[in-house]
Amino acid sequence: MSDQIKHECGLAMIRLLKPLEYYHEKYGSAFYGLNKLQLLLQKQRNRGQDGAGIATIKLDSKPGTRYISRKRSNSPQYLVDLFNQVFQRFDDCTEDQLNDPVWLKENKPYLGELLLGHLRYGTHGSNSIETVHPFLRLNNWISRNLVVAGNFNLTNVQELFSELIELGQYPKEMSDTVTVMEKIGHFLDDEVQRLFNWFKPEGYSNQDINKLIAEHLDVQRILQRSCRKFDGGYVMAGMVGHGDAFVLRDSSGIRPCFFYHDDEIAVIASERPAIQTALNVKYHDVKELKIGHALIIKKNGVISEVPVKDQIGRKSCSFERIYFSRGTDKDIYLERKKLGKLLAKKVLGAVNHDFENTIFSFIPNTAEVAFYGLVEGLHDSIAEWRKEKIQEINGKATSEQLEKIFNIKPRIEKLVVKDAKMRTFIANDSLRGQMVSHVYDVTYGMVKNKLDTVVLIDDSIVRGTTLRDSIIQIVSTLQPKKIVIVSSAPQIRYPDCYGIDMSKMKNFVAFKALLHLLDRDDKMHLLDETYKKCKAQLDLPPHEMKNEVKSLYANYSYEEVSKTIAKIVTPDNISPEIEVIYQTVEDLHEACPNNTGDWYFTGEYPTPGGIRVVNKAFVNFMEKNNNRAY
Repeated sequence: MSDQIKHECGLAMIRLLKPLEYYHEKYGSAFYGLNKLQLLLQKQRNRGQDGAGIATIKLDSKPGTRYISRKRSNSPQYLVDLFNQVFQRFDDCTEDQLNDPVWLKENKPYLGELLLGHLRYGTHGSNSIETVHPFLRLNNWISRNLVVAGNFNLTNVQELFSELIELGQYPKEMSDTVTVMEKIGHFLDDEVQRLFNWFKPEGYSNQDINKLIAEHLDVQRILQRSCRKFDGGYVMAGMVGHGDAFVLRDSSGIRPCFFYHDDEIAVIASERPAIQTALNVKYHDVKELKIGHALIIKKNGVISEVPVKDQIGRKSCSFERIYFSRGTDKDIYLERKKLGKLLAKKVLGAVNHDFENTIFSFIPNTAEVAFYGLVEGLHDSIAEWRKEKIQEINGKATSEQLEKIFNIKPRIEKLVVKDAKMRTFIANDSLRGQMVSHVYDVTYGMVKNKLDTVVLIDDSIVRGTTLRDSIIQIVSTLQPKKIVIVSSAPQIRYPDCYGIDMSKMKNFVAFKALLHLLDRDDKMHLLDETYKKCKAQLDLPPHEMKNEVKSLYANYSYEEVSKTIAKIVTPDNISPEIEVIYQTVEDLHEACPNNTGDWYFTGEYPTPGGIRVVNKAFVNFMEKNNNRAY
């Protein structure tokens, strides 16, 4: 992606189902769980660049000993720093101690049977260490201790916060993470108290009741009560002090979550390949957590996948497939290839099927797989063309004619190279812009001046600023006749409120194109009319709202918007013609049939909160309010 955007976080949870001695004997180390957690986070580092944290819980620890440990880091090298701090706690151990799992568990932190890790990619707010997950909710009652980490954004934090106040709580801040933790924590407290009141009259001691609570705690019921009014995209993981654990997924499956378990270990992660790599298991052994369900791991090791929230239809985030998740997942790799392949015919039309004078390339690094698909589509088109030509010749071709037919092939080159980011202290805006344009570099000598067309595929175009200020600028120095920019994603027209940092409409190049078209056609009055409609929508109950912004886009065809975007991203004083081609929503769904969450392209939000957000975002734009809409 040429435009950097922030997005979904990542998480990993491990439950060791055997004593630490088992892993020391079988795998040679009592650090088996920690090592696997480190690998899971490392393999998902694309999901967080603002910080990382881990928390561990030891089962059956003696009263008076620390059984919950947490460490977080927001340093530039956050994963290295995080695990350096963790493993430094063992620097003073002798070799005998390092080979004694019982001693290690009793005397050192982080060697618990339950481990939770998180990678933070903050979509808004500060990046202090206090914003890094996991979060702790501590209590002297072991079963009231709660550790929470998640990959989520909720659209109705204000409503949920107000409910906490009505319940008598006094949260320390109004954020979705604290709100979620306190919401779950409230019903955890309630369930623990209910069980205590149930067993106390039976004559059990308080110590015995602790054990009975751990055995009978109904985690499913806690989660059902907690998330009843959650509106948004979420995967939330939690650990209870005595050893129960859970991972919860939203009703539309917006956020990804996968798990694996055998008789030794249970593992949950945001991405399937991380589990495959960490445990060396096959693709089909890793399961996707069902939408609206929770995976619950009881202290006794019993694992269940249970419903906690009504399903409202699968709308898994298609941006996960286009860009966010690593392409090492088999399904995602094939989907990205197909996204590129489905663009081949449009691209060939844009270059008039002129293979001799066209160079095909991609904008590194995440568009590479889509580029392979585009090339595959080009080869298929050439094969069809060859078949037609040979049929036309009808067996009377000369060797020269056949040679010409079979020598036609696409010119594939790596023209654009992502260079290291440069920091400049130049005060002059013009000179600073020139420096920024060199974030990318190009391969010289491949383009025939004023004759060749350069086709570049990107996985998506959000703001268009990097295209205008860097990529097109630097590629134009090769002096092509034309530059065709191809997006494997459709036009991003609407804000996201489920995790991606795309909440302000004024930033979208597609929205800017819409404004240009309305201004050109003297239709700017439609903005005021839509503003009034959006304001009126905000006074309606959530389930009665509709997206009033869609009617603005309905005034123009998809192609008109694309042509206007091409003008917007064309820098001044360059000679090549610029054309922009976008994926269609229909082809997106053909390539990614099981991940149809497309609200940023279509305005079809899976939850009422999303519809409220798009109307609020437009109101904010009209009122020149730079705040996000949720």
